[in-house]
Amino acid sequence: MSTQDQYFDLQQSYGRCLIRKGFIERFYEIFMASHPDVAPMFERTDFQKQRLALRRGISVAIFQAAGSAVVKRTCEQMADVHSRQGRTPVPPALYPYWIDSLLLAIGEYDERADDALLARWRTAMHSVTAMFSSRY
Repeated sequence: MSTQDQYFDLQQSYGRCLIRKGFIERFYEIFMASHPDVAPMFERTDFQKQRLALRRGISVAIFQAAGSAVVKRTCEQMADVHSRQGRTPVPPALYPYWIDSLLLAIGEYDERADDALLARWRTAMHSVTAMFSSRY
């Protein structure tokens, strides 16, 4: 697999976002405002746990998009949590809002984010949300 396919650029971008305080919180602000069905899904959410879960989840998603076998089981478990029978079902129609919200937050927090990098983020996250949708 080429270096490009490993998404090292996304890992670096994500690191730049996390260094700046408030990235995950900003993502949730954008995401909750993105569609009327989103905010109600978080009514009984412990956001301290949720922020940690998302922080880890995005890292896992980058590795999954790169084809890493190490995170396959973790990613499948995350997909199952969000499946129709899971603890927190997420209708596949909401994943594009999740991706758009993430890209907006990255655009605000990663000073090196340009159109090409954001397009790579979109491609990588779409591959992961497509897997989630297939397990819905």
